Amino acid sequence: MKKHLQHPIFTVIAEEAEKLQQQAFVVGGYVRDIFLKRESKDIDIVVLGSGIDLAHKVAHRLGDSVPVSFFKNFGTAMIKFDGLEIEFVGARKESYRLDSRKPIVEEGSLDDDQKRRDFTINAMAIHLTPTNFGELLDSFNGTDDLQKKLIRTPLDPEITFSDDPLRMMRAIRFASQLHFHIDAKAFKAIKNNKDRIKIVSTERVTEELNKIVLSSKPSIGFELLFDSGLLEVIFPQMCLLHGVEYINGQGHKDNFYHTLQVLDNVAKATDDLWIRWSAILHDIAKPATKRFEPGQGWTFHGHEDRGARMVKHIFRQLKLPLNEKMKLVEKLVQLHLRPIVLAQEHVTDSAIRRLLFDAGDDIDALMMLCHADVTTKNEYKIRK
Repeated sequence: MKKHLQHPIFTVIAEEAEKLQQQAFVVGGYVRDIFLKRESKDIDIVVLGSGIDLAHKVAHRLGDSVPVSFFKNFGTAMIKFDGLEIEFVGARKESYRLDSRKPIVEEGSLDDDQKRRDFTINAMAIHLTPTNFGELLDSFNGTDDLQKKLIRTPLDPEITFSDDPLRMMRAIRFASQLHFHIDAKAFKAIKNNKDRIKIVSTERVTEELNKIVLSSKPSIGFELLFDSGLLEVIFPQMCLLHGVEYINGQGHKDNFYHTLQVLDNVAKATDDLWIRWSAILHDIAKPATKRFEPGQGWTFHGHEDRGARMVKHIFRQLKLPLNEKMKLVEKLVQLHLRPIVLAQEHVTDSAIRRLLFDAGDDIDALMMLCHADVTTKNEYKIRK
């Protein structure tokens, strides 16, 4: 692994740790991303000793202009250097109370520190001690799980997810971002512990949810959220879209899977989080407006108006910003049928002018959503 530690910061850390008679290790996401061939600017250093002391020594070695941000109560410190964010922490072990995901922290060994990690792919470490510099420590076979594209916990997943329920969201987020599968035992544990997510702050849950929304194929994450039962806990309105009702042999699209297809279609066209949220919410009012009309079939009259009115409540519920971003989503939900209706009718100049006036500078975003909204019943294939 030495060839992946060419940046001089690693030599500085190794030499300063040796002066303090400490052992230091690169751990977590930086090591994982080496195997995934992804660039990472965040480096986590675990120290057998004081991470704060080592951070100050490293910063002093790098020069007076390198400040140290440290949190004595948590035993962590961070420095920024050459575009990198380097966090130092002493090796530790953790225990949890039933009503909180905040751990009781004690000093520990590297083995203790690796055991407390969320997933095996994040529990690998690289030695920075000069005599062992570059040696990979992989106690839980994280490299094998990377090859298998598998999300698995180092310890019993029932304990892992009960102790820190946010890890359930992280498991699904990594599966969505990396197109990995979640280990069957771990996924069962997520189902069993889904209600524990309620002890996590909404802000932290939504932060993970937004990362799922921003993944290259967000439907992967949303299916896992739905199948695990987590989606019903954190975003029940979206679950109401699921299912097909039949009357007199006539059914409608499964609006849940249709929404996921629209979301994936939008994701191919833009990385804009809020246009993606407009895809998620464009049909959110269909369950409330669904009617069966003999001779006509299923209708969802007014779902765009009612859906636009639901946006603020959902944004407030999920602690999303109640600002111009929300206003954009409201507008796109409100207008998402207009271009489609115009395409099906004789188009007048005045109708086009009204649409352009109402959409304003967001006309391109609206057309992107409308194009993504053209799906068929069988277009979306459930991922298994």
